[in-house]
Amino acid sequence: MTLPFPSTGKSKDEVLASMCAARDHDVQWQKGRAFSLVFHAGKDVDDLLKEASLLFFSENGLNPTAFPSLRKFETEIVAMAASLLGGDDNAVGTVTSGGTESLLMAVKTARDWARKNRPEIKQPEMILPITGHPAFEKAAEYFGVKTVHIPVRADYRADVDAARKAVTANTILMIGSAPAYPHGVVDPIRELAAIAQEHGILFHTDACVGGFMLPFVRKLGYPVPEFDLSVPGVTSISADLHKYGYAAKGASVILYKTAELRRHQMFVSINWPGGIYPSPSMGGTRPGGPIAAAWAVMNYLGESGYLGLTDQVMKATRRLQNGVNATPGLKVVSDPEMSVFAIGSDGLDVYSLADELTKHNWHVDRQQFPPTLHMTVQFGHVGIVDEFLRDLSAAADVVRKPSFEKTANGWLVKIANFLVRILPEAWVTHFMEKVSGLLGGGGGLPSKMAPMYGLIGSLPNRGDLKEMVLDLLDGMTRYKK
Repeated sequence: MTLPFPSTGKSKDEVLASMCAARDHDVQWQKGRAFSLVFHAGKDVDDLLKEASLLFFSENGLNPTAFPSLRKFETEIVAMAASLLGGDDNAVGTVTSGGTESLLMAVKTARDWARKNRPEIKQPEMILPITGHPAFEKAAEYFGVKTVHIPVRADYRADVDAARKAVTANTILMIGSAPAYPHGVVDPIRELAAIAQEHGILFHTDACVGGFMLPFVRKLGYPVPEFDLSVPGVTSISADLHKYGYAAKGASVILYKTAELRRHQMFVSINWPGGIYPSPSMGGTRPGGPIAAAWAVMNYLGESGYLGLTDQVMKATRRLQNGVNATPGLKVVSDPEMSVFAIGSDGLDVYSLADELTKHNWHVDRQQFPPTLHMTVQFGHVGIVDEFLRDLSAAADVVRKPSFEKTANGWLVKIANFLVRILPEAWVTHFMEKVSGLLGGGGGLPSKMAPMYGLIGSLPNRGDLKEMVLDLLDGMTRYKK
């Protein structure tokens, strides 16, 4: 479907009014209602980020000779990050558009490093814990590197023995997380990196979530295991500036132990009629605003500012975790080192719990294997702890009580799981929509996430799920009247 291009322009006030009206339907992150996606350090930081971004709104980091200011900002960001994350004077890096680009670069670098140093490898492999970020899977698909998954231990940290057994003659890269996003626990980086070092392969620490949090958590006296470039065998590390660095989106940094290694990340075209075209990372045009804003907030807050934010976040996190564990039927999964954790249960349906929290305007992500709810606590949540725990307790009380709707939804899932084995998927989806309408879903997809997520999580063929999600993504990215 097409949308006619505007024949005439609208006034500034009309345009902005339409945008504000559209934003009214977004999650209220400013009020701390989202436990992912947005990191908010207060109005003073927001104002600084906006002003710094606006100063470099039009500048393009593609050509550092034209904009030496951006070169200054980027090199200083990298140098400050390296000092924070165990780098020495040989450490180098690049500011990227986000964690996904940083992880893409880590895999691309490993592939090209192997092409030079291990030319006998024709099908490169990387070892990835099942809790590793999906961006590694994306990188594997993009760059032709086979992913070899390893399990996690009972505490959800990567299984070191499984990693050792997974190494083959084709392995070029091993990965650990600090922390892994789903459960907020740090993998045994020292042990994993030692295996990589023993076999002469690269090791990447994905600290996109924790890179600008864990060093300050440690300085405050909390126990934090080794994870950064100071660990023998770790050859690269990524950390997102727009997460606990509280910078504007999108900004991340990837660091390498040596400049020689980083050269494999870069791209250069020398035979184009338009001239020599160098590019340090995935993007061509590189927006100057996020680079400038990241530099600004790092210098504005400094170590003392980050320590102050971290102290308040960790205290809020402990109060939230204690409240979760005090709620009958709920528990914090494992023993997370910082302010990311998962809520699990041995008796309650956590997807139904999330549905009830949604009614109170809380946005929490639903996770699987096992079913949990994800919590990323940041400075924007410091003032809402008591309110959230009250609503969590009330939601848990509702979920404990049997109801006709929950019973009917449970049977809907069971019936759909049976039908999907004998009927075309489109027929089953149509059936789900019709029956959901009778149960109060309005005739479209189920209004409650719990039954739909339950169906998806138990499909006998995961390939069916991939096609369903592709259909959903396709539909969400098409214009509709």
